[in-house]
Amino acid sequence: MKQIIAKTFGGLTRQYYVRQFLFGLIFPSILVFGFYQGDPQASMSVGAAALFIANTFLYPYSRFVYESVIDFIMGDNVFWVNAFMMLTVKFVTIALCWSLAIFIAPVGLVYLYFYHSRQAQ
Repeated sequence: MKQIIAKTFGGLTRQYYVRQFLFGLIFPSILVFGFYQGDPQASMSVGAAALFIANTFLYPYSRFVYESVIDFIMGDNVFWVNAFMMLTVKFVTIALCWSLAIFIAPVGLVYLYFYHSRQAQ
């Protein structure tokens, strides 16, 4: 069991995980701030809080899947675009990866498990 966790959740480098985790903190922060702005007596449901926490911790694996697919499709091509457009697209992709992390991340975890299992042989 310990090996499975090491091969999946420990499959990303610490630097990559921390960087993506910090970007993933943007959305729950915005959502929680916005939620409590309307009504100071409001309380967030346990399910919403659990989903925010799960998506935040799984976001780096979700982003790993997204970046792997994009790297496969794009290859070594470079596009020169307007910085505002690029940042807008980047923000949207980060938002999608965070909000769908609970569904996308398992694909990345399975890939990391098989990749590290193959490397061990």
